[in-house]
Formats: sequence, C-alpha cells, structure tokens
Amino acid sequence: MKILVTAGPTREAIDPVRFLSNRSTGAMGFAVAREALRRGHGVVLVLGPVPAAPPDGCEVERVESARAMLEAALRRLPECGAAVCAAAVADYRPAQASTKKLVRGSLRSIELVENPDIAAEIGARRGQKPLAIFALETEEGDRRALEKLRRKNADVCIVNGPDAIGAPRARFVLLRRDGSRADLGEVGKEEVARRLLDEMRL
Repeated sequence: MKILVTAGPTREAIDPVRFLSNRSTGAMGFAVAREALRRGHGVVLVLGPVPAAPPDGCEVERVESARAMLEAALRRLPECGAAVCAAAVADYRPAQASTKKLVRGSLRSIELVENPDIAAEIGARRGQKPLAIFALETEEGDRRALEKLRRKNADVCIVNGPDAIGAPRARFVLLRRDGSRADLGEVGKEEVARRLLDEMRL
C-alpha cells in the first residue's frame, strides 16, 4: 500500500523574509519513510522546509506553511492505506503577514491565530486506515500524549522530549489508545520507525 507521511517543520510568514518555525529536521519522518519503502510500501511524503534530501523512492510534496501541509495531506490521503504524522507543525501563525519587509521599529507585537490540527483532520477522515502521531512533551508526557492520541482519533503515539530533535539517539515511548505503553528505551530513529510500523501491522 501507499503510506502518507508528514515530516519536517512548517514556516509561518511574518513578512517576505521572516517567519515562525521550529528546530525539526525531518529525520524521524525520513526514518519512517525509509522503513516503509524497505517493507515494500509506497510513500507519499508531505515535507516541510528542511535542508536534507528526502529518501529516494518517495513521492514528495514540498510545502511551507501548516495550511499548505494540510491541503496536500488531505488531497493525497484517499490514495493511501495508512498515515504517520511526524511533522512538527507550527501551532500558530501571524494573523496578518506583511507583504513588505518590516523595518526596525515598525513592529512591537504580533497577533497570532491557531493553525489547523493536521493530525486531527486526518483522524477525522481516515476511516479504518491506521494512523500514528508523534508528541513532543516536556512534562506529564504520557498523560498529555494520551489525551492527544484520543482527541486526534489516532491508534498509536510515539512520545519523546526536546532532546530527540537532531539527535542520533533519544528516549522514546510507544503509547496506545487503551493507555498501555512500551518503553522503547534510548534508541535511534530507525529503530523507532521499525517498532512503529510493526505496531501498525504494516
């Protein structure tokens, strides 16, 4: 089957040269894509702006903003049999982006509005397709991740802390809808991808 994978950060424009974003490298999504390809699946990779080249063999949809990522993901979802939401989507965007470069002193505050919840939108439309999400938590990780898992109508969630961003190895936990968990220990992202796809029976 084809598997939909979202990966990387999003960028939310402030003006033509400035934006809000985060430190996501896309490495986790790339690891999932490589493992899916290794297992014989096709991969539709909806990819935010990252410097690294995506894995060979993916159908890549490059996007910038959260709204563009949502549009691409929902457009490609019908042809896919499962989805893994590994992107670090910006929660907020400027209410109004300037069309001209802002000069020093012209801006003292930025009004923000919420971005769409891409994983939740996929969860609402997935039907019986398996869905996995990721949750970066700094405190009460299991409780907060389980709330996200159920709210977004996903089957499984991989939980990690900020130390996983850009790191070759980090601590990960696999959390299921029924609240059961598997501590994956300190592992690399390739091992996380293998355990995740095994859990999804893909």
